[in-house]
Amino acid sequence: MAIKFGPAGNAESFFEQGNKSSLQAPEWIAKMGLDAYEYQCGRGVKISDDSAQKLGEEAARCGISLSIHAPYYINIATPEAEKQDNSVRYVLQSAHAAKMMGAERIVVHMGAAGKQTRAVGIDLSKRLVHRMLKETREDGYGGVTICLETMGKVNQLGTVAETVDVCSIDDSLLPTVDFGHVNAREQGILTTKEAYEDLFSVIENKLGFDRLKRMHVHFSKIEFTHMGEKKHLKFEEDPGLGPEYEPLAELIVKRGLEPVIICESAGTQAEDALKMKEIYVKMKQNTEAVD
Repeated sequence: MAIKFGPAGNAESFFEQGNKSSLQAPEWIAKMGLDAYEYQCGRGVKISDDSAQKLGEEAARCGISLSIHAPYYINIATPEAEKQDNSVRYVLQSAHAAKMMGAERIVVHMGAAGKQTRAVGIDLSKRLVHRMLKETREDGYGGVTICLETMGKVNQLGTVAETVDVCSIDDSLLPTVDFGHVNAREQGILTTKEAYEDLFSVIENKLGFDRLKRMHVHFSKIEFTHMGEKKHLKFEEDPGLGPEYEPLAELIVKRGLEPVIICESAGTQAEDALKMKEIYVKMKQNTEAVD
């Protein structure tokens, strides 16, 4: 596997250039020089089997790696039986769509502890994820990797440490490290290579180097308040809140990591993904020239 870059959903320019369907996205993305695409099911898994298969065929033809963002309203920390059942059902629906289109990964939000302690919320999360894994395997979706995502608001579960703790219950799980979320909830800490190294150490110490190397990544500039994430921005809109990308790219090159990096900028996700890829490629070439 090689490192891959791509957008979350369709950029504003995708539609401005006359495209109307996500089935056109793989070719459009490939022509830009990108190689990944995260299909958005945040508001429900609504894609038909036929459309999913066609999207997968187009992605394979164009050399685009697919992933799916599962519905936002999944809460793996809920104590309520009905909501637990619904969360499992949404993951199964996402896994089915992923299998139909040949997507290898589904991104699943960590939940909110609510009135429970964070420790109780993590325990409930581990129990429900165990159930999700069991049911996805029983239904024939064992080849689809569940990637649990770090969250951006301080009242949500989903610090890096909490996310990798839940991922540690099964070797098949990967973290989705959303560096914009991490930066927002931690009030702008991701400005140096050392700050990223600290996060990488947390992941590697708990999950091992292989899962660090293959992790799923979300990256965007995010405006935040003292409560964490407020809204996603375009790269060009960043007022200096971060996170800074160059130290992350430098560390990815240094450590030989090969994540899938999905850009979640607000409307310019494809263009900003390309900027990230170009920075990474230049750093890698410079490093190889020195070696």
